[in-house]
Amino acid sequence: MRILYTFLTKITYAHLWMAQFFSKKLKLFIQGRQRVFETLSSKIQPNDKSIWFHCASLGEFEQGVPIMEAVSKEFPTHKIVVSFFSPSGFEIKKNTPLADVVVYLPMDTRSNAKRFIEAVRPGLVFFVKYDFWPNYLLELKEQRIPTLLISGLFRERQIFFKAYGGFMRKALQSFTHFFVQDEASDVLLKQIDFRNVTISGDTRFDRVSRQIEQDNTLDFVAEFKQEKCCIVCGSTWPEDEAVLLQYINTSEAHIKFILAPHKIEASKIEAFRKKLTKPSVLFSEKEGKQLDTYPIMIVDTIGLLTKIYSYADIAYVGGAMGTTGLHNILEPATFGVPIVIGKNYTNFPEAVRLRQLAGLYAINSAEECTAILKKLVGDAAFRSKTGMICEHFVNRNTGATEKIMSFIRKLHGDGLI
Repeated sequence: MRILYTFLTKITYAHLWMAQFFSKKLKLFIQGRQRVFETLSSKIQPNDKSIWFHCASLGEFEQGVPIMEAVSKEFPTHKIVVSFFSPSGFEIKKNTPLADVVVYLPMDTRSNAKRFIEAVRPGLVFFVKYDFWPNYLLELKEQRIPTLLISGLFRERQIFFKAYGGFMRKALQSFTHFFVQDEASDVLLKQIDFRNVTISGDTRFDRVSRQIEQDNTLDFVAEFKQEKCCIVCGSTWPEDEAVLLQYINTSEAHIKFILAPHKIEASKIEAFRKKLTKPSVLFSEKEGKQLDTYPIMIVDTIGLLTKIYSYADIAYVGGAMGTTGLHNILEPATFGVPIVIGKNYTNFPEAVRLRQLAGLYAINSAEECTAILKKLVGDAAFRSKTGMICEHFVNRNTGATEKIMSFIRKLHGDGLI
C-alpha cells in the first residue's frame, strides 16, 4: 500500500506541476518547493539541534504559536523549523520571528521524507491539528523521533475510522502522543485502539487570551469609530458579504462597519463597493481623509484584524456561509464581543459550543443576518450579556499549552529529546 500511495502522490504532483501555469496559487505551491533542501542546508548546520513544527496553513500555524513560544523558552539552543503545505500559510508567515527556518513541506514521497528529516534532524516534531502525511510519519517512527499531535481534531468520516483505512491507521502509530481538542476525538481514537491520548483542548484559546493583554491600539480605527456602535466583519468571503449587504445598506446612520476580506483582491473589493449605497473608504486610501465621516471602512491589507476586533461591539466572522471553512471566532470572543457567523459551522467545535451557550448566532440568509444584527445593535443589555458569554468561554478553556509542555518536560527528563 505504501508503494501505491507514493506512486499516486507522484502522479498528483505531475498534474499539479502542469496546472501551475493556470493558477497563481499552484505556481507558488510548485515553485516554493524547488529550493526547500537548499534552504535547509544553508540554515541548519551539522551540529545544530532542531524542533520541527508542521502546519497545513495559516490557521494551524496560529494554533502552534503558543507551543512554539513555550518550546523556544524551554529549549533556547534548538532551532525552530516550521513547514507549511499551503501557500496561504507560507507566504504570510515565511518571515515570522518565531522560527529560524520556514519552508514548504516537499510532497509526501518516501525519498522526500527521508531527505527532509535527515536535513532537519529534529529532536522533537509537532503536527498541528491534522495534515497527516504517511511517508513522513513512518520515517519519523523508523528514526524513533518523538512526534506529537497538538490541537488534534478527529471526525468519524475520516479514513482512519473506515474498514479500508489500515494504511493510514498504521501511519498514526508514529505519534508518541495525541493531544486532542475534544472528547469525541478521544473516543474515536480509542475505538481504533489508541490509548496515548490526552484531551488538552485547543491551543488557540491560549493564543487569543494573551491578545487582550497586548497593546491593541490602532489610531485610524479610533478616529473612524469615535463613540459609535461598530460592527467588524472579519475574514469575509463573497458569500458572507452577500448576506451582510442588506443590513449595511439599510442600517441607521450611527452604526459603523469595518470589513476585512479574507482575500485582498482589488477587483472583488471594488465590485462590493459598487453595491453599497453608503460612502466607504479603503485602508489604503485613508491618508488625508476625515475617517469619522465615513460609515464603512474596508481594510485592504493583512495583519490588523485581531487588533481591529478590540474595537468591535459586534463581530461577523466569515467563512461559514460558503464551504471554505469558518475563520477564527476566538479572536473577537476574547474581547467579549458577540459573534454572528454563517450556517456551515458544525465541523468547528468551538462554534458549536459557543452557540449552545448563546454567545454566538448562526444565520442562513440575509434576512436572518439583518434580524440578529438589529437585535444586537438595538438591545445594549442583550449585546453585553452575549459578549460576556464569549469572554468567559475563552477564559474557561485556556491551559492546553501547559498540559502539552508538561508532557514535553517529561520526555526531556527521560532523555528522549
